[in-house]
Amino acid sequence: MPVDRRHLFKGAAAGACVAAIGSSPLALATLAQAQAFGETVPFSRDKMIVAARALAAKPFVDRREEIPEALRTMDHQAYAAMRASDPWPVPLSSENRFFFEALLAGFVFNQPVDLWLVTGDQAQRVLFDRSTFTFNPPADEIAPEENIPFSGFRLSTHINSPDKLDEFAVFQGASYFRAVGAAENYGLSARGLAIDTGQPTGEEFPVFRSFWIERPQEGAKAVVVNAILDSPSTTGAYRITVRPGDATVTDVELTLFPRRDITTIGFAPFSSMFLFGSVNRSDFDDYRNAVHDSDGLSIYTGAGEWLWRPLSNPSRLQVSAFVDTTPRGFGLVQRKRKYRDYEDVGARFELRPTAWVEPIGDWQSGAVVLFEIPSRREYNDNIVVYWQPNAPVKAGEPFELTYRIHWNADAPTVASGPRVINTRIGRNEFDTRELFVIDYAMRGHSVDDVEVSVQSSAGKIVNLASYPTPDQDTLRVSFELDPDGESLIELRVQLKVADDQPAEQWLYRWTT
Repeated sequence: MPVDRRHLFKGAAAGACVAAIGSSPLALATLAQAQAFGETVPFSRDKMIVAARALAAKPFVDRREEIPEALRTMDHQAYAAMRASDPWPVPLSSENRFFFEALLAGFVFNQPVDLWLVTGDQAQRVLFDRSTFTFNPPADEIAPEENIPFSGFRLSTHINSPDKLDEFAVFQGASYFRAVGAAENYGLSARGLAIDTGQPTGEEFPVFRSFWIERPQEGAKAVVVNAILDSPSTTGAYRITVRPGDATVTDVELTLFPRRDITTIGFAPFSSMFLFGSVNRSDFDDYRNAVHDSDGLSIYTGAGEWLWRPLSNPSRLQVSAFVDTTPRGFGLVQRKRKYRDYEDVGARFELRPTAWVEPIGDWQSGAVVLFEIPSRREYNDNIVVYWQPNAPVKAGEPFELTYRIHWNADAPTVASGPRVINTRIGRNEFDTRELFVIDYAMRGHSVDDVEVSVQSSAGKIVNLASYPTPDQDTLRVSFELDPDGESLIELRVQLKVADDQPAEQWLYRWTT
């Protein structure tokens, strides 16, 4: 089912972070123990890994019951009425470059998280202080007087202007986190890990139990966030380095300690939203031209091919696997970047970021897996993508992986040849076949010297044509599909230009 969580990040109420870790000295702490304000413990990356390994030797404990019922059952209006006040946000460094704000638990944010601020090799626990939050109606009558747990935190800096603090990352909800570059708004979300997505047994959502945020040294350009991940299937030690800028970059280093063999596991997972665009505009009675956080999946394969798959909002669940070895990158892209592409003054979809994964090291063989889930509401995250290795993660065997996420207006590197800028789908003029119209930005290549080929897994391709449009440097490819009785057909369009520069290959799954 699509997950209704997107609006929760809009004007989210102030909150806080409380999480716990492994064995002494980073012992798992109960909420009651966390009442000792300012508790300080030794800290290092090695201790985090030891703590995660020790936690894996114990049964998983669901900590949601630590959240008072009044917070778990409050609605969004009440949650939004709990707001941070002075001294939030607090500076992380002496030069006040980076600021930190804890986020309270409540509503759907029902996983308690322990927060620690790290200075050198010492970590100090962050605890709830009611005087630093404002509780407006109706939260004033609902929220407990003491010991409200935290659910995450946000980071801010002067990313757009030296006179204004701008939020550039937020960690809140299970293992979800988001980031933006300069002049961008939040859109799609990353996750620490995906387990059993789409399986009949149901998806397992790992959670970050604790965060250890390192205070940056003077002149630092990044914030380092350490975290312990936990779920019934695995624990993990994460180190996430966040560098804000025109493109904000997050480096993710993870070490898992599986409690069981995990066959269906997704690394570098993202959740996004695609309601409608030029591939399915006629399905929605809406004043806007398009509604989506991402409009395509881009993949840079180990063989050096660039693939572009326009996203869709199908009538039934669609799962696609793009098999690869040592992938060079993949991501969910928001390619349409003009206000008139959407005409939504409030949502400003044109400012939503692209998230591009750059694998570090050899990821060996596996597949980029894409889930497209039917949805009728723009508040549902109905798009999921991740990398799934062929080899399962084995119980008792530590598993390490490193990757980089670029949060930017586009993928950091794109094919040097033509690339897809728009896909339109509709019926032909006689209402007898499906018509596909694909526009390519030629990027300096001649539209007069291009070979176009179309492959289909079934059916027949009819009336293939290619021609320039009135827009400068744009080639249009059109063709009709005769399904010939088939209900699912995989399509591929390939362009070959005279100088052999690689063009994006257009992929699409057509279904009835």
